[in-house]
Amino acid sequence: MARVLIPLPSRDFDPTEAAVSWQVLRRLGHEVVVATPDGREAQADPIMVTGHGLDPWSRVPLLGKLRVIGALLRADAAGREAYEQMRGDLAFHSPSRWDDLRASDYDGLLLAGGHRARGMREYLESPVLQGLVGEFFAAGKPVGAICHGVVLAARSPHPGSGRSVLYGKKTTALTWALEKSAWSVARIGRFWDPDYYRTYREKAGEPAGYWSVQAEVTRALADPAHFLDVPAGDPDARRKRGGMSRDRFDDSRPAFVVSDGNYVSARWPGDAYTFAKTFAALFDAKV
Repeated sequence: MARVLIPLPSRDFDPTEAAVSWQVLRRLGHEVVVATPDGREAQADPIMVTGHGLDPWSRVPLLGKLRVIGALLRADAAGREAYEQMRGDLAFHSPSRWDDLRASDYDGLLLAGGHRARGMREYLESPVLQGLVGEFFAAGKPVGAICHGVVLAARSPHPGSGRSVLYGKKTTALTWALEKSAWSVARIGRFWDPDYYRTYREKAGEPAGYWSVQAEVTRALADPAHFLDVPAGDPDARRKRGGMSRDRFDDSRPAFVVSDGNYVSARWPGDAYTFAKTFAALFDAKV
């Protein structure tokens, strides 16, 4: 049994990426420890849980209960169920504190994502977490990162070289195609907050997508070709790239996951089951 750490921000993390990973690791017999900045219970992005707030009529009494775009973009039933299970676990209510964490106390590290700037920037910009990620990579311990979690890894310097821990690694992350698609839909429904789906936005003079997840992660790599997306020849390429199909514990066809040594990465909530299973398999390899 491995002891796996999942650090989370105080709020606005993606419910599926965190909770499905937690659920799969527990199902496979591993211990999971959750940590937050202050040791208080974390709260997922409520919009991703309920879907409320993504339709143009969301703030209209009664009519606001109707979800169309919200039903499309929120966590699906399996993700919401996993989140409720995680919230029902007593340990989730008493998380560790970020500043008490040491890589030596854990066998592996899993970095979940989320896109809402209000809460996620606390996580992505934390020097404490960036230093911790560096410790795990330096120790050669398994690390998994999905979606915006890959941004945290990309920003984390390796203690030995000072370069990103992903320098020399192959990885995937939330692709610009997926991010732009969700942003385009969300900005129509949530017109009063059109950048809800973008954690960081481009400044004047910067090209479109410069601060997308894919672009930032790619800038941290030794070679832009080390950022991987679904190959055109993949028999399930359409399903994997479409942004509509999500994987399950026993169905990895919609998922795209990249492994490079003790590092595993994935793109979005639709990869979460396969991502967590692939990450867990790293511990089996060490037995």
